Amino acid sequence: MNTLARRARIPSLIALGLCAVLPALAQDARPISPDKLPSRWILLNSTVDADVPNSGKNIDQPGCVAVSYMIGSDGKTRNVQVRKVVPDSDLGPTAASIVSRFKYGPSLTNHAEEPVSTYYIVPFNAPDDPAQRDRLMQPCRLPGYDQG
Repeated sequence: MNTLARRARIPSLIALGLCAVLPALAQDARPISPDKLPSRWILLNSTVDADVPNSGKNIDQPGCVAVSYMIGSDGKTRNVQVRKVVPDSDLGPTAASIVSRFKYGPSLTNHAEEPVSTYYIVPFNAPDDPAQRDRLMQPCRLPGYDQG
């Protein structure tokens, strides 16, 4: 009977160990820069609705908002956080609402559908000229996403 008890205990210990380790593995998302994101995940929706306020601080000024987030193995955004708002304005929640509605599909090289963390810069009232637009968005770039 002692042998039977040991046999029953080993699978229980393995299951307990997996229960402790799997949540940590599921939340581990490699940081990746936005320019390298298409090598892992492809944005599927080309337009999203946004929750835009009728009034607020600097909402009519040119600016940008950096929003960090994770793409889960199911292609949905998680942990959406406003990280920078330049200049200070009430557009952070609007940017977060945009990013929270992104949906992704794995790229051809992402067979394991590996989760990643990244960020997106939402421009507001930006000029049409690409060089001016890039200058406007420069202050919203986030460090720490240089891996690919």
